[in-house]
Amino acid sequence: MAGTSTLGRVRQDIDVVARAGLDTASFVEELDASLRRAVPYAAACVATVDPATNLLTSTYKFGDLAGNDQHDQEWALLEYGDDDPTSFLSLIGSDDPACGVCHGTGGDVRRSRRMRDFMLPRFGYVDELRMVARHGSRGWGGIALFRASGERAFDPTEIEFLASLSSTVATGLRAGLLARVAAVEPSDAAVGPAVVIVGDDGTVSSMSVGADDLLRAIAVDPHMADASGVIGGLVAGARRYAAGLVDVLPRTRRRLPSGRWLVLHASPLTVSAAAEGSPRSAGEVVVTIEEARPPEIVPLIVAAFQLSTRERDVTQLVLQGVDTKEIAATLHMSRYTVQDHLKSVFDKAGVRSRRELISRVFFDQYSPRMGGDLAPSGWFASTN
Repeated sequence: MAGTSTLGRVRQDIDVVARAGLDTASFVEELDASLRRAVPYAAACVATVDPATNLLTSTYKFGDLAGNDQHDQEWALLEYGDDDPTSFLSLIGSDDPACGVCHGTGGDVRRSRRMRDFMLPRFGYVDELRMVARHGSRGWGGIALFRASGERAFDPTEIEFLASLSSTVATGLRAGLLARVAAVEPSDAAVGPAVVIVGDDGTVSSMSVGADDLLRAIAVDPHMADASGVIGGLVAGARRYAAGLVDVLPRTRRRLPSGRWLVLHASPLTVSAAAEGSPRSAGEVVVTIEEARPPEIVPLIVAAFQLSTRERDVTQLVLQGVDTKEIAATLHMSRYTVQDHLKSVFDKAGVRSRRELISRVFFDQYSPRMGGDLAPSGWFASTN
């Protein structure tokens, strides 16, 4: 464990890069380099999640795990299908944003199913230190650090240090979500919706035309794992829904490097009464991937600006083209108060006017479609 002065410098360095407006891939690379100076580890994963559903949207790997994606879907099925107090879902809702498995299990990491059935046999890791990146109750991602056989367990000081970075890392992940797109890849053309069928054994049994291209487009950043973990999380969520453990079908939103947004959602396949003799298993899940539309994305972008409740209300009306007088009447506040809220919104969004705000929310997030014709639905017409 590094000394107090080193911890302070590392914390300061991470705060600086978190506020530098870096894209996600660049931020997590800087984060890994800084963390290694404070908390030594054999491998690390940095994940991003959809703040509305807490489901995985991407994973970046460093150290021993870099480039090793073959077990990601198995991990996700366990992570999102098991009730574990050290899962990312549990930590997002807990009082403490970080935990060490060895410390939390009294030195017996095999009490954790994830460690016993996955981390130990697959990778030989003897301890894991986890932290969720959150602002208040809203999660934006998380970090998992691992130590291998022969290395000591993470101690309480290291756990406390990582916990202290929760809000700072959330800031960096939010900034990456909002980073402007520098270029558009020609291969990222509009297609879809696409469908992936996952069997009860967790393997992909079939997929529609274009699905493979979309899955590859999800994972092109440096250090990013392939999409199998994202699919696994959705499948686990669909199975929990089928078992009556949750009331909402799983879905997650993912921004591609081109700026284009996808929404992925999953549903369990059931055997109809007319097909009781069918060999289809109730464990089969269909995952649908399609282009996200503004109503699905605007709340996420607005949340990423960290607006207050009233600022969100004002912003939603601005995006609908409502003028200041109407906003004041609708929200039962004075026009001066509306202007004060707008000034705060502009500051947080890094813009100077309503026009720039609308551009930042819509056009920055949909740059591949700028200049395209609008369909009667109000969304961009298909380019196919």
